[in-house]
Amino acid sequence: MAAADARSTDERHLLEFGCAVVAVGVLAGAAGAATTLLLHWVEHLTYHYHLGTLLTGVGAADHIRRATGPMIGGALAGLGWWLLRRRAPVPSLTGSITAHRPLARVPLAIDAVLQVLIVGSGASLGREGAPRQLAAVFGDCATGRWSLTEHDREIVLASAAGAGLAAVYSVPLGGALFTITILMRSWHPRVVGTALITSSLAVAVAAPVTHFEHSLTWPSADVSYRFVLLALAIAPVAVGIGIAFERLMATARPKVPSASWLLIPGIAAAGLLTGICSIWYPELPGNGRSILTVSVNSSLTLSAAAVILLLKPVLTALFLRAGAVGGLITPALATGAAAGSLVALTLNEYAGAALNVPAAALTCAAGVLAITQRAPLFAALFVWELARPPEWLVLVFAISAFTAHALWKRVHPER
Repeated sequence: MAAADARSTDERHLLEFGCAVVAVGVLAGAAGAATTLLLHWVEHLTYHYHLGTLLTGVGAADHIRRATGPMIGGALAGLGWWLLRRRAPVPSLTGSITAHRPLARVPLAIDAVLQVLIVGSGASLGREGAPRQLAAVFGDCATGRWSLTEHDREIVLASAAGAGLAAVYSVPLGGALFTITILMRSWHPRVVGTALITSSLAVAVAAPVTHFEHSLTWPSADVSYRFVLLALAIAPVAVGIGIAFERLMATARPKVPSASWLLIPGIAAAGLLTGICSIWYPELPGNGRSILTVSVNSSLTLSAAAVILLLKPVLTALFLRAGAVGGLITPALATGAAAGSLVALTLNEYAGAALNVPAAALTCAAGVLAITQRAPLFAALFVWELARPPEWLVLVFAISAFTAHALWKRVHPER
């Protein structure tokens, strides 16, 4: 009798876990769709355009709108964070999941909306934090009353966060690997299966909004297989850029999130500086997609690549220092792409080389992301899914990412 009861309990737990996996995948897709729609609405309102990407909108906007748009958005987001943090702390999503603590649902959801507001108005921060938080909050609301074990709850909520990332960028493998290699750091079949199912469902559910569109459009230019050798040569560049980017962000980020009214003028000032810079470099506002776009389209000049390589991380650090919150995946990718473009353009112009600039940009971007996220496999596949270049280039990205990560480990053997 006891054995039958135990079997029945196990079957019920398994059924609830399966239902939780499906529910979380669907809700993560809804979170991704919602944040995408809100982001586009804010972008169109800030730069007063109707069709095209953020780069199109910034390029068509007048100088006053370019300068003041990010400032106004920053001030509003700063006001929101000031009011929010005065009443309730916003805990780390990853920390709450891994420590098996209850999620602070309302603060995390409001924080996610404010992240979308500031990125949509032109802040130099990533957009991926908001859908991850909102997906985890939705998933926690849906599964909170089910009798999941602590470990199963951790798997489900981590998968929700990865699926939110997958939904906004239409990268099911990237979202799953984010869960497996960064959040859970486990290749247990239960983790892998849950991550793959939730990310795939999320991408499908968000498709009516995202239309399975990828952030980048790969040009039809041919790439030589000898480019594999350049992946090894460009890895040390990626290590240097990745370490510099990481240290700058760590220095800029306050140890305790500010709850002072100074959030309002501080973030507004960072927005104003970004807006002024965008008068000459319209690629700078936003999460970094614009920089990746011009890098892949080979429309980035040598001087522009050098300036953007300097300004993008500095502007991102300024927003963090002022107290803003946002993702760092796409700013790191954009910085790496600018560095790769700068290397390729320099060699092409002064050494007579004939390097493929888009391939060099994404190869360096994969290496930089491998350093900042400590996950070379995620970095390689995420970059490949963003642009969908020829399939064999995933090997090039992987060589760059794993080589850069190995070099970083030699520099930091204790980590």
